[in-house]
Amino acid sequence: MVTKIMNDKIYDISIIGGGPAGMFAAYFARLRNLKVSLIESLPKLGGQPETLYAQKHIYDVAALPKISATDLVKQLNAQLSLMNCDQYLNTSVSSIVRKDDLWVLTTNKETIYTKAVIIAIGNGSFQPRKLTFDYDPTLEKQQLNYFVNNIEDFADKDVVVAGGGDSAIDWAIDLNQVAKKTSLIHRRNRYRAMESSVKKLNDSTVQQLNPYIIKNIGFNQTDHDKIDITLKMIKSDELKTITADKLLVNYGFVSDSKILRDWNIDLQGPFIKVTQEMETNLPNVFAIGDIVTYPGKLQLIATAFAEGPIAVTKALRNLYPDKDFFEHSTSIFEK
Repeated sequence: MVTKIMNDKIYDISIIGGGPAGMFAAYFARLRNLKVSLIESLPKLGGQPETLYAQKHIYDVAALPKISATDLVKQLNAQLSLMNCDQYLNTSVSSIVRKDDLWVLTTNKETIYTKAVIIAIGNGSFQPRKLTFDYDPTLEKQQLNYFVNNIEDFADKDVVVAGGGDSAIDWAIDLNQVAKKTSLIHRRNRYRAMESSVKKLNDSTVQQLNPYIIKNIGFNQTDHDKIDITLKMIKSDELKTITADKLLVNYGFVSDSKILRDWNIDLQGPFIKVTQEMETNLPNVFAIGDIVTYPGKLQLIATAFAEGPIAVTKALRNLYPDKDFFEHSTSIFEK
């Protein structure tokens, strides 16, 4: 029986996902003196920000005017080290099953037993939204990019960014600091981004090509290190071709929610439906971060940092209803 497992092998909370949201939730849970495991499928913590846009600046973290994803993860690691928890890296959860009063997490390495679960898997299993037409796949080796692994790869280059969301605009602004010339392509005259970012864009020297879509890309005939990008104006037959060294396509990501369906979690599209206390339809299973949806949800790291403590506090109330949990973080840490 599961309930006969040694108590020191049973966690109060197991957090699936070691990105910023999961890391801070683990830290906060340890502040509440809970036994915590943090499970991450990658070989290091940091999640999608560290993996996909390590050098991109983030502007929505309180008290930090701006910080790169890499530096943010370093700070989160330093914070987590103050209240250490058990970390399972290179560990993927394949199933969660309720047995008696515990959740049994089956992973590729071992079985983890826990009283509560917080799912913080970001966009889940994800792939970038790619260009919808066929193109020479060898372009992805150098000229066509869906991620920025090293911003210096764009230094002194003619760079084109495609997209109209926060990430695309932020990248256009940041790359413009090192590139010879930066252009931004968007299919609309209005952007889906923070007003402050749009103002920075308008105040910058980034060339805005609106409203256009990309119809074709290919190697430049005279300089094989460059690419020709064919643009079509929306609601028009007008075509224009621009030449660049680099094209960064930033149309967002496509996530695969199949594993969540296998876990019998209620979804709304690819997202987990949660209450205002981050509860899913399963008892003592919570979800936070980009993977969740609820009325008024904002897809911001700042929001995810708030959702973690909400989920932890609700779990604490459920697991230990007689515990005095009304304490400030300062008094908890001193204890």
